[in-house]
Amino acid sequence: MKKLPILSQLALCTSLALTGFLAQAADVKGTAEAGQSKVWLCTGCHSIPDYRADYPLVYKVPMIGGQNAGYIVSALYSYKKGERKHPTMRAISGSLSDQDMADIAEYYAAQTANSPKNPLK
Repeated sequence: MKKLPILSQLALCTSLALTGFLAQAADVKGTAEAGQSKVWLCTGCHSIPDYRADYPLVYKVPMIGGQNAGYIVSALYSYKKGERKHPTMRAISGSLSDQDMADIAEYYAAQTANSPKNPLK
């Protein structure tokens, strides 16, 4: 049997590990009710119409109410892994568990673009 070069072995192991990680994350079921108490940090930017963040570049922050939950979870994982480049979102997503991400995603999926600015009232 022919041995794979070390870089190919490393790439294979990494892809298998990520596949397992994402498969495990896909099994986590979130709830909007649990997400309501977890979005306090998100609302500071994502609940302000036409909000623009100026770090690291001028960036128009999207309103995420009504967005598909799967998309939100995928985006959070991409920030966490560094595939999406925004230092604030990377730091925030890095502090979230799989359950937190699923709950937050379900909360925002249950909202609309015109949802109340303060979800904790």
